[in-house]
Amino acid sequence: MTADFNPRLRRLGDRLVGPGQPVYLIGEIGINHNGELANALALIDVAVEAGLDAVKFQKRTPEVCTPRDQWEIERDTPWGRMTYIDYRHRVEFGVAEYRAIDEYARARGIDWFASPWDVESVEFLSQFDLPAHKVASASLTDDQLLRALRATGRTIVLSTGMSTPEQIRHAVEVLGSRNTVLLHATSTYPAPPEELNLRMIDTLMAEYPNVPVGYSGHETGLQTTVAAVARGAVMVERHITLDRAMWGSDQAASVEPAGLTRLVRDIRVIEQSLGDGVKQVYPGELAAMRKLRRVAGVVADAAQGAVA
Repeated sequence: MTADFNPRLRRLGDRLVGPGQPVYLIGEIGINHNGELANALALIDVAVEAGLDAVKFQKRTPEVCTPRDQWEIERDTPWGRMTYIDYRHRVEFGVAEYRAIDEYARARGIDWFASPWDVESVEFLSQFDLPAHKVASASLTDDQLLRALRATGRTIVLSTGMSTPEQIRHAVEVLGSRNTVLLHATSTYPAPPEELNLRMIDTLMAEYPNVPVGYSGHETGLQTTVAAVARGAVMVERHITLDRAMWGSDQAASVEPAGLTRLVRDIRVIEQSLGDGVKQVYPGELAAMRKLRRVAGVVADAAQGAVA
């Protein structure tokens, strides 16, 4: 079965994403590389070793994405005191870095894509054969960006943090539902448990029955992300880092290598355990049934079926 014949499935590279498919796992590198290519490549290694399906970056045109009144504000950084616009350039990768990332990710057998924050960045990313584009929660109301992304024809992953139901509905209308994946998200870094509202996964699935729904987590800890899979998330994104103590605004809400390995392990166990919702007597139960059940009933017929 392909995505063309099932409106609930989306294609990302050689993978189908949606109900009945393995959960698609994304490591959000974002700008946790701190402008260092070596860090980005090391994080790709971390993602591969943990068993993720993809890594994701963020691409901005600093002069477009940084409000003009913030350009000259100075801040302390690991590279000394500099203006905010200079800082944005310092952590932004260009063609050379993304070509190296593209080559390295392909060699390691993992997909990569990015969240473009402006139309120029969409055009920049078009030089690479990417499986998808991501819309960051902050960009959900940018119709010009959404239209440019829709025009690429690629799968669009839409995060829904900091957004109202009406804004989400409008964004899906602009993007079209055919190539869209929705991610429930809370845009607090890190997000406390009481703000995660994982039942929104159910709400989005009911509101958009033909759109795959996943989860983008910004919390600390792993258990709530695993719970999102138990609620039906078909895609999971978590920020990843080499060390949460590293400099940067997203590091504290990111997962370190050892935690990432545990998270992937637990998600794979959970998705195996969910089953199909149809009650049956498993072959492994038959010995216990014969030993412990005193009164046979209609279950005996089910047991015969289990060994047929």
